[in-house]
Amino acid sequence: MTPPAESRFESLIVAYARWLVANRWRVVALSLAVVAAMVFGARHMQFSTDFRVYFGPDNPQLQAFNEMQNVYTKTDTTFFAVSAKDGGTVFRPRLLEAIRELTRESWKLPYAIRVDSVTNYQHTEANGDDLKVGALLPDGAPLDTDAIAHVRRIALADRVLLNRLLSPDGTVTGVNMTAQLPQQSPQELPATVHAARELRDRILAKYPEVEIHLTGGNLMSNAFNEAAMQDMQRLVPLMYLVIFGVMWLMLRSGWATTATLLVVAFASASAMGLAGYIGIQLTPPVAVAPMVVTVLAVADCVHIALTMFTLMRGGMAQHAAIVESMRLNFVPVFLTSATTSICFLGTNFTDSPPLTALGNICSMGGMLCWALAIFLLPALLALVPVTVPKERKAAWITRSMDRLAEFVLRHRRAVFFVSLAVVAALTALAPRNEANDKFAHFFGRGIAFRDDTDFIVDRLTGIYSMEFSLKSGESNGVSDPGYLRRLEQFEQWWRTGPYAGKVMYLGTVTDVFRKLNQAMHGDDPAWHRLPEDRDLAAQYLLLYEMSLPFGLDLNNLVNIDKSSSRFVVIFRHLKSRETREIEQAAYAWLQHNEPGMETRGVGPGVMFAYISERNIQSNFLSLPFSIGAISLLLLPGLRSWKFGLLSLIPNLLPLGMAFGIWALWSGEINFTMAVVLNTVIGIIVDDTIHFFDKYLRARRELQQDPEDAVRYAFHEAGAAMVVTTLILALGFLVLAQSAFLPNSSLALLTAITIAVAMPLDLLFTPTLVLLVEGRFGRSPAPVLAGEAP
Repeated sequence: MTPPAESRFESLIVAYARWLVANRWRVVALSLAVVAAMVFGARHMQFSTDFRVYFGPDNPQLQAFNEMQNVYTKTDTTFFAVSAKDGGTVFRPRLLEAIRELTRESWKLPYAIRVDSVTNYQHTEANGDDLKVGALLPDGAPLDTDAIAHVRRIALADRVLLNRLLSPDGTVTGVNMTAQLPQQSPQELPATVHAARELRDRILAKYPEVEIHLTGGNLMSNAFNEAAMQDMQRLVPLMYLVIFGVMWLMLRSGWATTATLLVVAFASASAMGLAGYIGIQLTPPVAVAPMVVTVLAVADCVHIALTMFTLMRGGMAQHAAIVESMRLNFVPVFLTSATTSICFLGTNFTDSPPLTALGNICSMGGMLCWALAIFLLPALLALVPVTVPKERKAAWITRSMDRLAEFVLRHRRAVFFVSLAVVAALTALAPRNEANDKFAHFFGRGIAFRDDTDFIVDRLTGIYSMEFSLKSGESNGVSDPGYLRRLEQFEQWWRTGPYAGKVMYLGTVTDVFRKLNQAMHGDDPAWHRLPEDRDLAAQYLLLYEMSLPFGLDLNNLVNIDKSSSRFVVIFRHLKSRETREIEQAAYAWLQHNEPGMETRGVGPGVMFAYISERNIQSNFLSLPFSIGAISLLLLPGLRSWKFGLLSLIPNLLPLGMAFGIWALWSGEINFTMAVVLNTVIGIIVDDTIHFFDKYLRARRELQQDPEDAVRYAFHEAGAAMVVTTLILALGFLVLAQSAFLPNSSLALLTAITIAVAMPLDLLFTPTLVLLVEGRFGRSPAPVLAGEAP
C-alpha cells in the first residue's frame, strides 16, 4: 500500500536528520564556511550621516525641504549656546571676548560657509546721507563700559536677534555656524561635529567662567549615529547575557545552551553580512537588527532542543531523539520562520527607508534562523554527549502546563468570556493613541545632544522650525511694497493669531527693510516701517547688500533673483499633531488671504510630524498583505482550512490589546512604532502555530478527542511556548533600554504584544478550539491520579 503523502514527507525529514547526525562534522564545517562568506559582507556597511535618510525619496515633505535648501542658504548648522556659569549677563568683557573668539574660530570649522552671532551681527546706522553697515562688536574693538553698554542697548532692542541669537534677559547668546557638506564621504559630518566639540573645549579651557551647549542639524544627525553605536556596544552583550541565562535555566545543559548561542550568533551576523552586500546603511533602527534576529533564532532553537530533552527523558537515545525532534518540529519551525519573515517584509510599505532596511534584514535573518536551526543545530547537538536535565529541575514547566490544561478544560466557558472581556476593554482604548514625534526627544536624557538642546530651548531659542518660501511672482519682486505688505500681514497673523503663544521667533525680510528705512531717515524710530516706494526699497537693499561682508549676505532670506523670500517661524516644542495643525492652518491662511503666494511649510519638525502618520497609514494598508501571506502558509501547513483561518484570531487580538495598554502607558506613537502592526504578527504567530500543530497531530495521528488533544498540545508545546515567549519578551525588553527613543518604544510595544499574546494562546485559543469543535459545553473527562494526560 502506498504511504500517505505526509508519511512520505516525514520519511524524508527522518532520512535528512539521520544524515545530519551521521555527517555532523562535515555539516559544521560547511556551515562555518557559508556563514563566514556571508559575514564578510558586513565590511561594506557604513553609518548614514544625514537625518534625511529617514524619509523616502518620494516623501513630499522631504522634497519640499530639499527644494528650500537648494534655493536659500542651507540649514545644516552647528549652534553654540554661550552663557556664564554664574547665570549672569553675557554683556561682560570676558564673556564678549569669548563670544568674539568663538565666532572668529567657527569660520575655520570644516565646510563652514556662514557664521552668525551677536558680535558679528551686521548693524545698520545712518552716517549722514550714507548707510553704515558693520559688525556690532568687531574684532579688536575695545570692551570698555561704554562700548559694552552700546552693544547691549542695540542687541536687546533688535527683534532679529532676540529669541534667536540672544535671550531677552541677556544671559544666553548663540553662535550659529552653517556648513555645506560636499556629500562625498560619510566622515564629513562626524569630522564637522568633532571639530566643533574641540573648539568648544578650547574656548572652555581659555574662559573657565563660560558654559557652552551644542545643538543644531549637524549635531542631531550625528546623534543618530552615536545612539546606534551606543546601542551596539551596550545592548548586544546584555542581550546575549540574558539569552544565556534564560537558556541555561530552561535547558540545564551547557552544550545545548552553547550550541543555541552559536546558531543565533551566526544567524544575526550572517543577516548583517547580507545587508552589507546589498548596500544597506547603518542607522539606529538597522543597528538593532542583529538583536532582533538573535531573539528570533532562539525561538526556533528552543523547540528543537526542548523536544529532544523530553524524548531523552522518556528513554530515547540522544541521536534518535534529535531525529524525532526534527520530525516533529520541521514543519512548525518552518512555518514560524516563514510567517515571521514575510510579515517583516511588510515594512517595505513604510515611507522610512531605515525601517524598511530593518524589516528586510530581519526577514533575511528569519529564514537564516530556520536554515541554521534545521541544518547546523542538530549537528551541533550531536557532536558531544548531552546530559539529560533531571526531571525535577527541567520538567516543572511541563507539569505546570498539564495543570493549566485541566483548569482551562474545567472552566472553559468562564475562561472564554473573561478573555473576550479583557480583549474588548483594552482594544477599546487603542484609538486614544496619537502619532507624535519630537525629534529632539528621540534621545534619552544623558545623551549630550538631548541635554544641550533642552537647555537651549529653555533658555534661548527653539529648534522646531517651519519655513515658507513666499513668491512675489516677478524678478526683484521682494522690493515691491505690495509684496512686503503681504509679508507683513502674514507676520501679524503669526504674532497675534491663534498660534502666537507657541511662536518664539519670526525671521522675515520685512525686518531688514524696516531697519533700512529707519537708518536712511536718520535712525528716527518713527520710520521703522516698510518703505512705500519700490525703487527706493530696491536701492536700500542694493546698498545694504554691497556693504555686507563675505559669507553674511542675504541669501539666507532672499533667493538669487529676488523673486521670493524665506519666512522662518521657530517654536519651542511642538507635538506632531500640533505641527500638522499649524502647518495646515498657515497654508489655509495663505490660500485665503494671499492667493498665489500659498506654499507648504517645511523643516525637520514638519517632516517628522508627517512621517509617523504616513507610516501608520501605510502599515494599515499592508496589514492585509501580512494576514494573507500567513493564511497562504498556514492553510497548507496545518492542512486545514478551518484551523488555518482560526489561527488568525488569536494573532490579531494581541495587537489591539497592546495598543490599548500603550494608550494607558504613554498614548504617543512615534514613526517606528507603526511597523508593529505587521512585524509583531509574524512573531506572535509562532506559539499559535506550535499549539495548533500539536493539537492536530493528536487528533490525526493519535486519534484523540478534542479535550485530550488540548491536553497533548499543552504537554508537548506549552513549555516551549512559555520559554520562547519569555526569551522574546526579555529580548525586546533589553532593546527597550536603547538610548534612541524610536527603538526603545518599538521594542517595548513589541514586548507588550508578545507578553499579552501568550495568555491568549494558553487560555483563549484552547477554548476557541473547543467552541469550533462543538465541545464548548461539555465537561472534560476526568484524569486519574498518576495518569499522564
